[in-house]
Amino acid sequence: MVFSMLPTRIFPFLRWFPLGRETLRADLIAGVTVALILIPQSMAYAQLAGLPAYYGLYAAFLPGIVAALWGSSKHLATGPVAVVSLLTASALTPFAEAGCPELVTVAALMALLVGLAQLALGLFRLGAVVNLLSHPLILGFVNAAALIIGLSQLNQILGVPMPRSEHLVNDIWSVVIQVGDTHVPTLIMGVSAFAIIWGVKKYVPRLSGVLVAVATTTLASWAIGFEGRGGRVIGEIPSGLPTLSIPHIELKIAADLIADAIVISLVGFMEAISIAKALAARTNDRIDPNQELIGQGLANIAGSLSQAYPASGSFSRSAVNLSAGARSGMSSVFSGAMVLITLLFLTPALYHLPQPVLAAIIMMAVIGLVNFKGIKQAWNASKQDGVVSVVTLIATLAFAPHLNIGILVGAGLAIGLFLYRGVNLRSLGPDPENGGLRDSEADE
Repeated sequence: MVFSMLPTRIFPFLRWFPLGRETLRADLIAGVTVALILIPQSMAYAQLAGLPAYYGLYAAFLPGIVAALWGSSKHLATGPVAVVSLLTASALTPFAEAGCPELVTVAALMALLVGLAQLALGLFRLGAVVNLLSHPLILGFVNAAALIIGLSQLNQILGVPMPRSEHLVNDIWSVVIQVGDTHVPTLIMGVSAFAIIWGVKKYVPRLSGVLVAVATTTLASWAIGFEGRGGRVIGEIPSGLPTLSIPHIELKIAADLIADAIVISLVGFMEAISIAKALAARTNDRIDPNQELIGQGLANIAGSLSQAYPASGSFSRSAVNLSAGARSGMSSVFSGAMVLITLLFLTPALYHLPQPVLAAIIMMAVIGLVNFKGIKQAWNASKQDGVVSVVTLIATLAFAPHLNIGILVGAGLAIGLFLYRGVNLRSLGPDPENGGLRDSEADE
């Protein structure tokens, strides 16, 4: 019995087989549908991470396929995501300026460290360690991250430079005072992308607003000579597959990255497992957190070998995957195949894609992450949870772009309040008139 189960424990994807014609057809349609969103989103998120746009395609290729093959979720779509991209940018800032070749090397090393951390947690069956990051803490952090991400793209919409300093507030203010220098064609492209994405979602929800915006604005950019008018476009994307190689490891740089890698591995996994569980609840599937950790870990290790940066599960693309009819993880394999086709044959078509459109894609994506109502609900449910959410939000904003400090402040406060609560409960002692239980415990 144990021997017969061994192959599926080592190769979980064997459980999908045999795949019938209808399943393959459903997975193909879902995979192509997700890829149409994944390709432009991945390029946008790569720029958010401070990398050239096409490195997002690298992070959308192998990681998505490997995570599906070795994870436990049928519908989780893995690749570049906003929060992990921002955390990556924050971690890499001390090593090189955005877009520098050196940054690509460090980003691949970060993916390797994140992957190794997640793989180790999964192999040692420590999936429960994710509980160290409480829901109120993540709620506060994600709200702050969404605000930071949105504001960080403002200069791309206006077509003005944004300096990078130790304080995000100063950077945003420097953009605001340049409003008079707004590059009008850039602003028009950005606003047009907003309008298209919003309009398609409202009036033609079956279409991908992101894809329509990318196709429309790219054609318009080519037709009017947007680049010649001073607008910024994606430019030339190297065609072909990324070179497979082990990331260059410098021990000093690796040591400096470890703390950030642990934060990214935990935050990324919490995002992935939350999405996987939410989708599994709708389909009555079973999710194994430890197997999901192994899948995410192997995905990031594979990504590091193909010049990618850390990836995680995407809520929006996973939801599209489910709604498009995906029946197994093969849909993510088909999505990866579409990215492969893009890298091999379609990169010239992306040359004229305007940069402000990618900024608009990012800003529209993170709007859904802003959830102040959730913080209010946490506060009403428990004042301590509310305090953790609010303090984490404020600390993350205050210390931006050093986002890990915000998480550490929130985690420290959550642990402190947990210990304080435990000391108070013990100090009350058992109630002999209530069967040795206090009223609060009896109610449970």
